[in-house]
Amino acid sequence: MDEPVTSVADLAAQATHLSPVLGRYFERSWSHGIGHRLYDTAGTPYLDFANGIAVTALGHAHPRVTAAIHAQADRLIGPTGAIGYSEPVVTLARMLANTFPDPIDTVMFLNSGSEAIDGALKLARRVTGRPGIVAFRGGFHGRTFGATSVTTSNINYRTGYEPLLPGVYFAPFPAVYRDFGGDEAQATASCLRTLTSLFETVIAPSSVAAVVIEPVQGEGGYTPAPAAFLQGLRALCDEHGILLIADEVQTGYARTGRMWAFEHAGIVPDIVAVAKAIANGLPLAAIATRRELQERWGRGAHGSTYGGNPVACAAGIAVLDTIADEDLVANAARRGKELTAGLIRLQAEDDRIGDVRGPGLMVGVEFVHNGTSGEPDGDLATALVARSAELGLLVLSCGLAHQVVRWIAPLDVSSAEISEAIEIFGEALWTV
Repeated sequence: MDEPVTSVADLAAQATHLSPVLGRYFERSWSHGIGHRLYDTAGTPYLDFANGIAVTALGHAHPRVTAAIHAQADRLIGPTGAIGYSEPVVTLARMLANTFPDPIDTVMFLNSGSEAIDGALKLARRVTGRPGIVAFRGGFHGRTFGATSVTTSNINYRTGYEPLLPGVYFAPFPAVYRDFGGDEAQATASCLRTLTSLFETVIAPSSVAAVVIEPVQGEGGYTPAPAAFLQGLRALCDEHGILLIADEVQTGYARTGRMWAFEHAGIVPDIVAVAKAIANGLPLAAIATRRELQERWGRGAHGSTYGGNPVACAAGIAVLDTIADEDLVANAARRGKELTAGLIRLQAEDDRIGDVRGPGLMVGVEFVHNGTSGEPDGDLATALVARSAELGLLVLSCGLAHQVVRWIAPLDVSSAEISEAIEIFGEALWTV
């Protein structure tokens, strides 16, 4: 066996057999994580406000999650879904279903967010008998074929793959800051009007199976949909018998200060796609609906070899237990207010910060060339991500021009860690 690599540069240099297709935010080599710190192979710690893009929501090597993984690995590792039942899978399904409002009560486990979106689209088409799918510009739903077909957050994700899934139509997302000068009412009215026009001129609503939306766009810029827009969308779907799919892959699991982001609008979707934080790092995802929909989907209409792996589900049980026992939904809301307040203080001192937005611990900071032009400045945001890492803080970028720095702090983050992160980011701002 080769000697372990201790140099940050050496490990990257040895990665010649890894595909160059995968994009990376950092050319660093990681060794281990403890709590909210990620360590590179040189032993340097970084305050991790990236969390594998909202995956390790309880931080690294969480004792409760790690103990559950070890205990289950000693009993049963292999998937059992196609041949019967195992206790952690059944238990997690019940626990996850109980986090949703009525009538959502039934869960199908899969492996990833992309797979959950693909399954949700298949479910919608099959049970409605309709071909059309409506998605929103700027949305990111994944990299598999169906998920790519409803994704428009970056043209590179679609280029060279056409023709994609047929019957997909796009409507404008109510990006309040970027497209409507901060006017939520105008954004809501305009985008609902355009969606209605789509039904009048392009595809009849009677031919639409589903509308899929992120309550807060992730990759597209950490842009929340106004509550009034989601309420209007729910009403429009009800009027025409269209299923509403909420992509909660990044927004779910307390991320926005509610267990599910759609709760901020007081609506209930028909289908919810879940992944990322569900097992704190192990691959797991789910589709959640009312039982009647999955009964109509039909036995054998969809499946997954690895979905609902017992070890991943044991981790998932520990995640939900920790969220409940430590009141992390409320913690995300409280710490999110502190984070937003600190970033707004920085905005008051730097007109390159055009907007600070997002609920809970899903906060985006949009950078512009100056406060009056509003022209997105992706180069600055990219430089700030790099400089913050040099100073010991991991944050990521997003948005069409990569002009938004996204903050994805752990759900159990402390006030002290919020203050530390803001101080580091402030130093990065002053030196870039």
